Amino acid sequence: MTFADAYPDQARIVRMSFWSSFVALALGAFFGILQALHRTDILRVIDSSTYYTVLTGHGVFLVITFTIFFLVGVYQWAVTDSLGRGPVDMRFTWTWHGLMTIGTIMAGVAILAGFTDATDIDADVLFTFYAPLAAHPLFYLGLVVFVIGTWLAGVDWFRSWLAWRSDNPGERIPLPTFMVLTTMIMWYIASIGVAVAIVAFLLPWSLGIVDSVNPLLTRTLFWYFGHPVVYFWLLPAYLLWYTLLPKLSGGRLFSDPLARVVFILFILLSTPVGIHHQYLDPGIAEGFKFIVMTNTMFLLLPSLLTAFTVVASMEHGARQRGGEGYFDWLTALPWRDPAFTGMALAGLVFAFGGFTGIVNAGMNINYLVHNTLWVPGHIHTQVGTAVALTFMAGSYWLIPQVTGNRLVGRDLGLVQVVLWFLGIVFMTNSMYRGGLIGIPRRTAEPRYTGFEYEIAVGSVAELEFQLALGAALLFVSTVLFLGIVIATALNHDSEPLDDGTIPPALSGPEDGPLVLDNLKLWTAIAIVLIVIAYTVPLASIVDGGGLFGPGIDPFDPIPTALEPTGLLAALESVLT
Repeated sequence: MTFADAYPDQARIVRMSFWSSFVALALGAFFGILQALHRTDILRVIDSSTYYTVLTGHGVFLVITFTIFFLVGVYQWAVTDSLGRGPVDMRFTWTWHGLMTIGTIMAGVAILAGFTDATDIDADVLFTFYAPLAAHPLFYLGLVVFVIGTWLAGVDWFRSWLAWRSDNPGERIPLPTFMVLTTMIMWYIASIGVAVAIVAFLLPWSLGIVDSVNPLLTRTLFWYFGHPVVYFWLLPAYLLWYTLLPKLSGGRLFSDPLARVVFILFILLSTPVGIHHQYLDPGIAEGFKFIVMTNTMFLLLPSLLTAFTVVASMEHGARQRGGEGYFDWLTALPWRDPAFTGMALAGLVFAFGGFTGIVNAGMNINYLVHNTLWVPGHIHTQVGTAVALTFMAGSYWLIPQVTGNRLVGRDLGLVQVVLWFLGIVFMTNSMYRGGLIGIPRRTAEPRYTGFEYEIAVGSVAELEFQLALGAALLFVSTVLFLGIVIATALNHDSEPLDDGTIPPALSGPEDGPLVLDNLKLWTAIAIVLIVIAYTVPLASIVDGGGLFGPGIDPFDPIPTALEPTGLLAALESVLT
């Protein structure tokens, strides 16, 4: 029995979330190819001022709307399937979905209005929408409504779990639901930062209620949220790796307790390290930055645990299928299945992106690549492939489950995931190499007068060709994916091949201590770590520049008022 057969009402909300996600994917992909062709000077259909509207749309529609709408769809499926029950009140479920949709439309209108001069609505602030760039109030209001929708979605899933727990006293939280709840705890803690930045500062500023904001304060609040939001996108991919990859391999998850430890670590470690995005920001003591750099390295641990657990699960499945030897078992895996191959390739790219993330996290090396094309290279390996390719590949299994239809174009799906992999290899290879020679990001005109085009890592022309080729392959891959899922949704005559059952782990929850399920404990520890990490830096920023000053002109010299005084000066002197 498929998910659509067992839970028709819940399947509908999952489908609606997926379709909303795919609409955003289509828009973001279209803007992405426009960017790539414009930057490389191959085809310019927009002027350079409009480029920043396109860049904002590409970022917001892909890294907020596409990823988070897909997340809520996957999480609704995971909670319902693992608990064996639907939401407490479907009206509440449709409420949060409606708020997310309304918020997306509001922010989207503000962004797309930038294509015309007929209105004063504008939101060319990029995805990283901190001061001194300013957007129309409609953009900020849309983000607020969208985030409130996600908060209510988490409330909905917690209510489902509490109702299940009352019927199943003493039972361990099913692993998929545990992953959902821990992700939402992290999201609640992290999104407080962006909520304060928007509601207390950016929205009043855009409405003219306040004349100025402290740009360092709003930037720090953004990155308090901006780093853990990466894991908010990534953790539904982890959920699919932990649940679907072992199943598709023909085996079972290696360890349920290890998976729980990974998600707990993200609650504890993801938020206190946001300042590593601000190594070049004045007004934050170097000592704080060094501490954050050290703490960031601990985030390698959950990634390494995931790599071990998922690969061990895949090996178990391959050996159940007859695989033998130290490495020959790899050939027994179902490489002709687009769902499996796509997620496996996404995991491979994620591993490489993790190594480039170490570069970003190291203070001295970060100075070399900060604000260069290297950074979007890293983003496109992690969010643009580890997340996006996992979501697309996972859809080849999930869409039949939530529609009751057989997957259309299975072989074409395999071509699609391989095309994405090839496209990201070409594009990010160009971005990483370009970043090492200082090619800037976030600009429509990356060329400099007199810039030497023959360089140690190759020619700039060759790098631009690779970037354009990779972007073109990604765009074609997106079109193929959208065609396959639409055809599958319309294929009402066929039944899916898989009944949707997720096998239990080899090492179940009973093999792990009960404390792993103590969500209150891990939340409390996370809050303590955040207070330790952020209290003094935020107090120093406010002490030096005030809540709403000193000004926002990026070309002004750094005001001497940013220098801390009194107790804060004494604390910073110890750290510097």
